[in-house]
Amino acid sequence: MKKTAIHRWQFLTSTISTTMVLLLLGALVLFILTAKEIRDYVHQDLTVTLVLADGTTPEMAHELDSQISERQYIHRIDYISSEQALQEQVETMGIDPREFLDKNPFSISLELKLKSEYVCPDSLNWIVGELQQEDAVIDVIYQREMIESLNSNLNTITIILLAITAILAVICISLINNTVHLSVYGHRFIINTMKLVGAKWSFIRRPFMLRGLGMGLLATAIADGILVLLVHWMVKFDGDISVFIPRQNIIIMAASVLAFALVITLFCTYISVTRFLRMRESDLYK
Repeated sequence: MKKTAIHRWQFLTSTISTTMVLLLLGALVLFILTAKEIRDYVHQDLTVTLVLADGTTPEMAHELDSQISERQYIHRIDYISSEQALQEQVETMGIDPREFLDKNPFSISLELKLKSEYVCPDSLNWIVGELQQEDAVIDVIYQREMIESLNSNLNTITIILLAITAILAVICISLINNTVHLSVYGHRFIINTMKLVGAKWSFIRRPFMLRGLGMGLLATAIADGILVLLVHWMVKFDGDISVFIPRQNIIIMAASVLAFALVITLFCTYISVTRFLRMRESDLYK
């Protein structure tokens, strides 16, 4: 009974240790996915403005809109009439240009929102060159310096996140390996006894592998449950957060934690048991 209690306590402490590691890993995966969603949102919020010639009619502008919207890099196109452009200018600057120009100086324009993967200097140069070939387009305006600065900052952040992920992955594997090893260590004499009576190594490993599987599943359930509840609380606190944490990212996070837990716990269990199987009896006391 005493040994059973000890083994249960070892299983509990190992599960808790593994859960803490999986929580860290799951939070990191969710953070990376959220950073990607924020990057895509920022990219798609950038505007490329097509200024159309003065003689362009609304019908011609809508026709051009329909043609351009079919291209693979377009996310959305907003039609801006000359009157709407004038109104926005008056609201922004507080000055009506018609007071000293005697006419509306603004022409029809199209505001393009590009897909995130096309918001980079090389793609934009190619896109701008293609759009400038349209007869009705007299100018293509976008914030080149801001886009270059944004992409540079995002690339730096991505590299830092990947480096942190790699470091934490190594730490997580090491912690789980130590946890599993300590759990198996308490059964080293049982392993040696079974080996001495002629039990096959696969037979000896089986209960430990099942125990590792159970520990991985339980730790995953707890870790994923805590992370999902945390996300639910964040969304409830601020509904706008749900834009950056869609359901598919939560599923990816939960699946990543499950896959990592099962692979690492089973692999570490296999390695630890095999190590004690290969030990000589005298080495078990060291």
